[in-house]
Amino acid sequence: MKIIVDDLNGPEIFNLLNEHLQDMHAASPPESVHALDINALKKPNITFWSIWENEKLAGCGAIKELGTTEAEIKSMRTAKEFRRKGVAAKMLNHIIAEANLRNYKTLYLETGTVEYFYPAIELFKRFGFEVCEPFADYVHDPFSLYMKKVLS
Repeated sequence: MKIIVDDLNGPEIFNLLNEHLQDMHAASPPESVHALDINALKKPNITFWSIWENEKLAGCGAIKELGTTEAEIKSMRTAKEFRRKGVAAKMLNHIIAEANLRNYKTLYLETGTVEYFYPAIELFKRFGFEVCEPFADYVHDPFSLYMKKVLS
């Protein structure tokens, strides 16, 4: 599998991100969906990666710079046929390594609280993320769980 910086112009990534947005809206009320669409992911403070196995899109993930020492993980998604095959762990390792290279001190994320999100929450916990208070522009929301990882 290879991870590349993605320009968000391919049909595969378009379809995966649309599926992601649809699932987020199915799992949470509209006001609690914080997933970004393709246009929002193209902002200069966001780096977006896709992960490929041969010519097949396996997943994606992004990092949004919040400041000189903080960033947020966005749009982590694994394609259905690649779930439970280590794609998310590989992408999360890549994002954490990139955050360390950029000398960020804290890496944050927001995810949902309903059962659909439990596998993601467990993954983040295995990587050392801990539940925290809302960060950046987020506010308390029963459908959102906020997590952070202090980087070395």
